[in-house]
Amino acid sequence: MLFRTIKNTTTMLTVVAIVLVCAAVVAFSVEEYEQLYLEATRADLDGLSENLASDLVPLIASDPDIFEVTTTLLRLDRYDNVKYAVVFDKNWQRLNVYFGTLFVPEELDSAINTNELRLQPHGVDVKHGELIALKLVGDARLPLGHLLIVNDSSGPLYSSKLTLLKRVLPLVFLVLFVTIVGSLFIQRRLFLPLSRLSQVAKKIQVTHDYSLRIDTRGKQEVAELSRDINSMMETINAETQKNAKYTEQLKEQQKAMERLANFDGLTGLPNRQFFMETLRLELAKAKRDERNLVLMYFDLDGFKGVNDSFGHEIGDLVLMEVCRRTKGILREGDLISRLGGDEFLILLHNEPNDLELFEISERLVSGLNMPFEIQSWEVQVGVSIGIARASDSNFNVSEFVSNADIAMYRSKLAGRSTHTVFVPEMMEDNKRRLLIANSIANAIKFNEFSIHYQGKVGADEKIVGYEALIRWKSDVLGLVSPAEFIPIAEQSGKILSITKWVIKRVCQELEQVQGLQKNEVMVSVNLSAHDIKNTALVDYIRKMFVRYNVNNASIEFEVTESAYLENFDVANLFLTQLREMGCSIALDDFGAGYSSLGYLTQIELNTLKIDKQFVDNLNVSKRSTLVTKTIIEMAKQLNLQICAEGVETREQAEFLIENGCHQLQGYLFSKPKSLLEMLNI
Repeated sequence: MLFRTIKNTTTMLTVVAIVLVCAAVVAFSVEEYEQLYLEATRADLDGLSENLASDLVPLIASDPDIFEVTTTLLRLDRYDNVKYAVVFDKNWQRLNVYFGTLFVPEELDSAINTNELRLQPHGVDVKHGELIALKLVGDARLPLGHLLIVNDSSGPLYSSKLTLLKRVLPLVFLVLFVTIVGSLFIQRRLFLPLSRLSQVAKKIQVTHDYSLRIDTRGKQEVAELSRDINSMMETINAETQKNAKYTEQLKEQQKAMERLANFDGLTGLPNRQFFMETLRLELAKAKRDERNLVLMYFDLDGFKGVNDSFGHEIGDLVLMEVCRRTKGILREGDLISRLGGDEFLILLHNEPNDLELFEISERLVSGLNMPFEIQSWEVQVGVSIGIARASDSNFNVSEFVSNADIAMYRSKLAGRSTHTVFVPEMMEDNKRRLLIANSIANAIKFNEFSIHYQGKVGADEKIVGYEALIRWKSDVLGLVSPAEFIPIAEQSGKILSITKWVIKRVCQELEQVQGLQKNEVMVSVNLSAHDIKNTALVDYIRKMFVRYNVNNASIEFEVTESAYLENFDVANLFLTQLREMGCSIALDDFGAGYSSLGYLTQIELNTLKIDKQFVDNLNVSKRSTLVTKTIIEMAKQLNLQICAEGVETREQAEFLIENGCHQLQGYLFSKPKSLLEMLNI
């Protein structure tokens, strides 16, 4: 009966059409909203996990600092939807766990399957209504650990969709109500206007153009219904525009996240992630096309001193200027990336020949060695460059970058401000460096280190003091020279533990060493540039002096000129505290730079040690002889003790004594000996 008349049929069709339109709008809106929500949440979680993974690197690099790891994980309190997070070490052993309000701690063991996590690629994935972020902590070639963050997506998504439906459904119900009521009135009087309304509704359904309006002219009832429908369309159009605005905002946020994920925020250069992905693609193309690629890895020399002396703001400006200057030096097509800190990678466009590669490297070294004018400051840094070819790594990304890194450190060992091309033989050297670095802790634990004392004599060639020199006889490596393991210890951050061991052992043996002489002699202990930056070391020294009843005046601390000048203000503060304890201070390797004599008026010293290079060239180089005389005379005027090291000939000794040198040290008088050797004499 209902569909026997055209009026009733038309009315029902109109109602059905409008219902379908509204349902389609609601379904489309919900579906679109769900996709955008998941994309945004996934991007946010990816950025959050990446930042946390980067922040965890220094915390678990050596001995994991559980407190700092916990503090870092507590930043997740700001994110209500995080269920839990787990920090693993490189062997997938749990270091720390964070629980959100949405998760019951007792369920952790059942929720985590370590075997499955090992097989899961790093990134962000959606499983069982959860967003799971798994990130590598550290570098792929030297992983430090793994970060797992599980975020609830189903609950917030359901809540968000429910909120959306609460806003839209009343409008939908309003539309349905107006349509039904209007149809009942209109079917009694007007049929033709209903046809127009039906046409408009169908057009809206097809085009989804909610800006369309119905002509309100005609009978009062038709006009009112038309206005009601137009009002409904305005409401729907407003909601659609609002949703479109939200969609556009989400897209802009996504683009911003992509920029943050792929580019360095300070310099605007491609970051590690973007560069490594690009390098992976380029290596695949090069291998397929039988082409070689050249990679340059460079690190700024002395940049930490810039941050320490001028502050991080100036340091950031220096990095930006380094970026600008490097771009000006490189060729069109060369790709430069900032890895982090003061480390950069350059992928050279096409394969340059040896001459071109040498010229590019020289331009970089000379260009970056030029002083930077930063806010009225003249800032000086250098650059050490490592160069590697893809063929030497079999076109493997990690090995390619590692080879360039190894060559870069070879440049640093060669004296910095230079460039080195990787050769396969360097790999064995690098393995030995890693073995030495990893063996230092055991060497301290099992007393593989020993102290050898080299005597210092006066003009009468009688012992007036000793320098404590560390020696290492390893069960695995054999005899390891200090010239080899000390730089490695400095670079690996283990020099402080060695210094503490030396100080403790000297304090233990001091009474026996002094007992070898009739008068109380002074023993010198060397400090590295890394040591004088650690103010806690002063407290350790004071503690050792008290424990072993050491006369503070019997200890002299030696610091090299380069270490002192690199961290001038920090070194002054550190050594001032030692002087206040009654210890003496000696400036070692003085004059090696030919430019630091003026600093003597700004620092408080007891002894000046003339660098061995001047002693070696006495009576051979007029310049060295003149400089040596000048240093001795200046030291006299400043009332400083003068010690010459590396004395090996009688002619050198006589020259130094004649010119007023107070102390002589070298193989001419004594080689370094252990306490046992000295006691057996």
